Amino acid sequence: MRKLQSQGVHHITLVGADRQTSIDFWEGILGMPFVFEQPNLDRASESHLYFDPGDGRLITVFTDENRKPDPKRTPTDIGCVHHIAFAVSRATFQQAVERLTEREIKHSGVKDRGFMDSIYFEDPLGLLIELASYRFEPPAGHSHAEVLMEAHKIRVARGDYAITEVHLADAIETLIERSRPTLSADRSPKDPYGSP
Repeated sequence: MRKLQSQGVHHITLVGADRQTSIDFWEGILGMPFVFEQPNLDRASESHLYFDPGDGRLITVFTDENRKPDPKRTPTDIGCVHHIAFAVSRATFQQAVERLTEREIKHSGVKDRGFMDSIYFEDPLGLLIELASYRFEPPAGHSHAEVLMEAHKIRVARGDYAITEVHLADAIETLIERSRPTLSADRSPKDPYGSP
């Protein structure tokens, strides 16, 4: 038996209402370019809209002009999607509360997640959307996931409840030590200032 090895999210498809509601939300609020449209090849009565979330992957939406937006929260039963999170720059994140508030979109305010900050709000169809901004940049040649995995190991070894910035800093240092050789015989912390 062999695995079917994933290499990333290809796309996420959502069931939308009418076409313009999707365009106005995904492009008009989240800034995702509307890149193409074609019929839903499995259901001729629907259209299939494609948006670029910023990483070259796709968010797609099935639309039907006979469906009207329903802002009631989408189900969170077992097997249902709880929320979708999108990465935003630190600069954009720091403007998010103001920009959501000026549109009168209810939101959670900033939530401290230890290794990132988050803001939550619902789309016009009741799907919970998260705007997420990491508090760190991974070292060159490494991914956010690698830093988080190393931070998790450090957190567990120390008996800490959740990942915080100290775990991230120590994880980054560990990854650099593993991946970048040195001519020094001793890489331990030093005091070149001669402090007592």
